[in-house]
Amino acid sequence: MATIGDRIKEVREAKRMTQEDLATRSNLSKGFISELENGKRGVSTDNLMSIANALGATLDYLARGEEQSITMPRVVEIPHELSIAAQNLNLTYAQTVELLAAYNSVVARRSNRQRQEFNAEQWKQLHDAITKVFG
Repeated sequence: MATIGDRIKEVREAKRMTQEDLATRSNLSKGFISELENGKRGVSTDNLMSIANALGATLDYLARGEEQSITMPRVVEIPHELSIAAQNLNLTYAQTVELLAAYNSVVARRSNRQRQEFNAEQWKQLHDAITKVFG
């Protein structure tokens, strides 16, 4: 019978996340994630909720293995460099998400091989370009 740790690992790997990725997104340590996945420690409700949010999985699935009949809305992940640029530009959360959406709509038309992660300066340049065009 699958454990909570087994299900966390299953979802994490299906999303092509490393333990370190999950640890960062859930504000937990990589060691904690590893021990949890290997059945060496239990998990509190708060930590399980953090993990579920980071994975976009339901608590029911992670805790009991019940199929996900209702998928959670996708958590918006703001790249670190965009966060830095948004802070420098004094953008609101909504403006930051709009900039990310604009970037994603352009990048979606390109293959993943050509995809390049922006640095903070490139995010600022994209923001300036969009502001000039759409004012």
